[in-house]
Amino acid sequence: MEHTKEGVRTLVMKLVRPTKNHFTKGMAGISLGGFAAGYGEKIAEMEAFSRMLWGLAPFWAGGGDDTEFSEIFRTGLAHGTNREQDEYWGDLGDKDQRMVEMAAISYGMIIATDKLWNPLSDTEKENVIAWLSQINEHTQPDNNWHFFNVITNLALKHVGAPFCRERMEYAIGRYESFYIGNGWYGDGWCETGIRPQMDYYISFGIHFYSLLYCLVMENEEEERCGVYKERAKVFAQTFLYWFDEEGKALPFGRSMTYRFAQSAFWSMCLLAGVDVYEYGVLKGLIFRHLDYWMSQPIFDNGDILTVGYAYPNLMMSEGYNAPGSPYWSMKVFAFLALPDEHPFWSAEELPFPKISQTKAVPECRMLLCHRQTVNPANAEVTALTAGQYPVMNHTHGAEKYAKFAYSSRFGFSVPRSYAFLTECAPDSMLVFYVHGMYYVRRKCTEILITENHVESVWSPLDGITVRTVLTPVKDGHERLHTISSEQDCVVYDCGFSYPQTMDLKTKVSRNKACIENKNGYSSVESEGGEGNVIATAPNSNLIFPLAQVPAVRFDIHAGTTEIKTKVLAKWEVN
Repeated sequence: MEHTKEGVRTLVMKLVRPTKNHFTKGMAGISLGGFAAGYGEKIAEMEAFSRMLWGLAPFWAGGGDDTEFSEIFRTGLAHGTNREQDEYWGDLGDKDQRMVEMAAISYGMIIATDKLWNPLSDTEKENVIAWLSQINEHTQPDNNWHFFNVITNLALKHVGAPFCRERMEYAIGRYESFYIGNGWYGDGWCETGIRPQMDYYISFGIHFYSLLYCLVMENEEEERCGVYKERAKVFAQTFLYWFDEEGKALPFGRSMTYRFAQSAFWSMCLLAGVDVYEYGVLKGLIFRHLDYWMSQPIFDNGDILTVGYAYPNLMMSEGYNAPGSPYWSMKVFAFLALPDEHPFWSAEELPFPKISQTKAVPECRMLLCHRQTVNPANAEVTALTAGQYPVMNHTHGAEKYAKFAYSSRFGFSVPRSYAFLTECAPDSMLVFYVHGMYYVRRKCTEILITENHVESVWSPLDGITVRTVLTPVKDGHERLHTISSEQDCVVYDCGFSYPQTMDLKTKVSRNKACIENKNGYSSVESEGGEGNVIATAPNSNLIFPLAQVPAVRFDIHAGTTEIKTKVLAKWEVN
């Protein structure tokens, strides 16, 4: 894509146009596939409709000329909010998925008022107001969802409709309670306190919505908006470490199918006028990120964005991922609302900033390790982690939050089952084989994050406790596991996944396993074990459709056992 405003406009249209033939008769939904999310087909169609607005609204606001789709979306909005229409989106309940989608519609009403709102008739406007106002009659989950209420009420306020200040203030107060310092929030509360989930919902959720609030309310609430902007500046200093020089971001946590929404925070900082980095740095961050994603096979043969990560993959999806869900990615286009004369568009694109090789961020429970190279294509960020876990029953929670390491180059894998090692796909994990099943780290009882190491205490199952220390070294890290077990068992200490290619070679010895080809290698070495290579089930890894994992196998006896392992991986292209 061209690194210009027109190039970004072209990309938005590339994403939107293929959906044109999939709109429902009344234009209030888009039907994109045959699989389902937990909230059913009709809401899934409404979701696909609304999520296009995350990209179209800034497209229109920034001067994008598109009469066809603005008419389609006004028609769909009018029909979806009209109780007399067959395509009425329905009445809300508590914790309703449609609250999520109200935020995108409200975003459009706020920043693209002339396109999405003003041309509606008085009756149509009344219907939209009545439908959106339902959010004030129902509860939201105690997490990032609270700001859907805020944004919806902001939209009502923006168009001169009645809104609920009390509900807004309650939601803002809940957000405030999530704040943990250094620019970081947790994603809500649970029985034990702030949820131990510090993932992309902090960037493309909590910060994104807070800065949208500033966009509307800064003149009225200077102090609060100043706090939000200052937190965004502080957050940017460590969130930068989640990206590498090539433009890849760290695959970590849930909702990985939202792909290039990973850069939405940088985009909203631009729109809200938050001076986190100079324009050339932000330009480079966003455009390299988009270039990376546009080079991946993430579209189907009809150019519809698929569920998956670096390729179509339902295995890694969540129960709330419908065919239109990936268009949450369109949040990255917030910066397209900047006027043509904004200095961002004329700024010289700058390379990734020089940063330290390692950075401890205790707030997100990571020690982030960077490989900066002469050739950006060889760059990588790896997060050594401990202590994150989802309190909700999200799919593959252990794999998305509790592995020892996550890499922008080598990704991570999710399991098909825990009955077979190949289906367990336990890259970057210590996996225990007990009573015919495999067990991995899910939740830590103790954690310590320092500039030099990551330490955790955890239990894969009753009767076994492990203390793990992770220490970064060149091209990888070392692990020290102290295992206290009440029974004999088999343990595999596993390295990074590596893509299965025609020139792939495996080397297995008494203490080591290595997978290599012309581009690099992945290896695990440990005294007292036996090298193994695990050919994981297809589509386990988020980046490689076919992958293998090096591992060292140990026979553990009841009592205390210490295992020292070196895990290395490297990828280089000329």
